[in-house]
Amino acid sequence: MAENIKTAAIVLAAGSGSRMHSDIKKQYMEINKRPLIYYALKAFEDSFTDEIVLVVSPGDIDYCKTEIVDKYGFTKVKRIVEGGKERYDSVRLGLHGVSKDADYVMIHDGARPFVTEDIMRRSIDAAIEHRACVVGMPVKDTIKISDSDGFAADTPDRKLLWMVQTPQTFDYKLILSLYDQLELRKEEIKEKGISITDDAMVVETFSDIKVKLVEGSYNNIKITTPEDIGFAEAILGKCEV
Repeated sequence: MAENIKTAAIVLAAGSGSRMHSDIKKQYMEINKRPLIYYALKAFEDSFTDEIVLVVSPGDIDYCKTEIVDKYGFTKVKRIVEGGKERYDSVRLGLHGVSKDADYVMIHDGARPFVTEDIMRRSIDAAIEHRACVVGMPVKDTIKISDSDGFAADTPDRKLLWMVQTPQTFDYKLILSLYDQLELRKEEIKEKGISITDDAMVVETFSDIKVKLVEGSYNNIKITTPEDIGFAEAILGKCEV
């Protein structure tokens, strides 16, 4: 990784976690006696990352400052901002919370507790070379594309398919300008039936820059359902051996 560059991380923790079927928001559910969001923040806190912007649900700023950031001593969390209605709204608000002298920004789902510094370094290196990258892993299973009636319509070449993860890492000024374009044109995008589901799609939609795929880890799972809690505890158990 090049020297004298400033890196920031946006950690997204503004989701409702409805698939958890719990009264506790997913990001605050405990895994091995720590809230889920602790693990992603800890990974960035202990890394080369210069600053962290934590994006939380409306009304959660004070709670997160007291019960997460201050309690666990996350000194690199420079700002806590409220998220918006959609994920892309939350990312844009987080981007505007990043220091303007940042060179590169990693956008990470707080529900992915097992991001590592090696993954971060690979993503930053790729962003320096290509301006935009996402981490992910090649799929292990055969994938079928279905038709509208639920029948198999096509089988894409498995060698070309990746499961996309986070962080997704970009030249900061580039991704900030593209998210601002999205904000101005999001009604147009909706009318065209385009659904923006990750940060790479913003680059793909509003620029001609190619997004580089970089290897993450099969352990870099996203905690989405109650079953995932058990997987996470098993991974943590292996890490502690």
